[in-house]
Amino acid sequence: MEKQILHVDVNNAFLSWTAVEMLKNESKIDIREIPAIIGGDETKRSGIVLAKSMKAKECGIKTAETIYQARIKCPNLKIFPSNFKIYRKYSDKLYQLLLQYTDKIERFSIDECFLDMTQYLMKDTLVNKAREISKRVKEELGFTVNIGVANNKLLAKMASDFTKPNKVHTLFQKEISIKMWPLPVSELFMLGKKTVPKLYNMQIKTIGDLAKANEKNLYKKFGKHGIQMWEYANGIDNSEVQYKKEKPKGVGNSITLPKNIKELEKLEEILLALTEQVTYRLRKYDLLANTVNVQLRTKDFEDTSHQGKLLSATSSTKEIYEKAKQLLNQMYHKPMEIRLIGVRVDNLAEKNDLQLTLFKDTNNKKQEKLDKVIDELKEKYGYTKITRAGKMNTDNYLRLKDIKK
Repeated sequence: MEKQILHVDVNNAFLSWTAVEMLKNESKIDIREIPAIIGGDETKRSGIVLAKSMKAKECGIKTAETIYQARIKCPNLKIFPSNFKIYRKYSDKLYQLLLQYTDKIERFSIDECFLDMTQYLMKDTLVNKAREISKRVKEELGFTVNIGVANNKLLAKMASDFTKPNKVHTLFQKEISIKMWPLPVSELFMLGKKTVPKLYNMQIKTIGDLAKANEKNLYKKFGKHGIQMWEYANGIDNSEVQYKKEKPKGVGNSITLPKNIKELEKLEEILLALTEQVTYRLRKYDLLANTVNVQLRTKDFEDTSHQGKLLSATSSTKEIYEKAKQLLNQMYHKPMEIRLIGVRVDNLAEKNDLQLTLFKDTNNKKQEKLDKVIDELKEKYGYTKITRAGKMNTDNYLRLKDIKK
């Protein structure tokens, strides 16, 4: 199966996160909209620019130059100190939001993450997921991200560095010659500054030049690194997303539909498939949910959502789906045409931390066994091969099951 990878990169992270925190504390100024920088102590000669606003950039201010130089270029420059406690806070908020989409996340740096979405698309497209994440980050967290969309980590990283801010860019194999090869060779990921002049001396000035260069000559000049450079220039990267399993504070999934749907019954079928994946992940983490949230987006891009509390904390697909379906029925009214539907569970609790009732009814025990069997089949045959029989077998939008259970 071809990998589905996203690279999420916060735009101007340190300055953006400082701005968001200041606005939360009732600041009347958004420092992203004035000449401003994040920097060290201005009284020390060693103080440098760590991050700059667009207005500061327009004044010619560059990252890593001294604050003294920056002040000469822009006398009315506002300077704010770095605060890694704030940066970690917003980095963690972003990470928790991304955990709602996949548990395979590599924190590449404090403001960058790779996401392996291969098993989590639910027949949606990777681009749609990227756009949904971008929208939610801006609306819920108050800052923006660039997202690279590709089939490996290298290309996703390169794509996220295209025009900024608040953009979603693709870089699939068929796009490499158009989007990546014309770039200066210095922009290739992981290419050191000392290597660039040596490549220039070999008349290799663009990434395309490097991609078409003789591999043997590169090996003679640079050893194994020469082969890796050539592979990167050709978009070749087999590295895996290096993730550490962490439990999320919420789990959700949504899908942008291939065409608008106005039939409630079909929406219920898709909601079941989404709930299947959400509850599967809950059980993998040994978590129970207390609340359910259902989101709808109409063909006119109007968003509505309803949230409801469960009678008791649970990871049962049946119980969570019943609540989700109830919420859907409360929200939906004709002649709505839906282009996106999503379900999310929140207020999660550790299964082992809760005192479970000693008198579970037979129905619940049967449901737990069914959930366990389906989870085991998913792990054996692949997530999209297994789902519950029932209405899903007439669904023309999400044909997920090859095996019925």
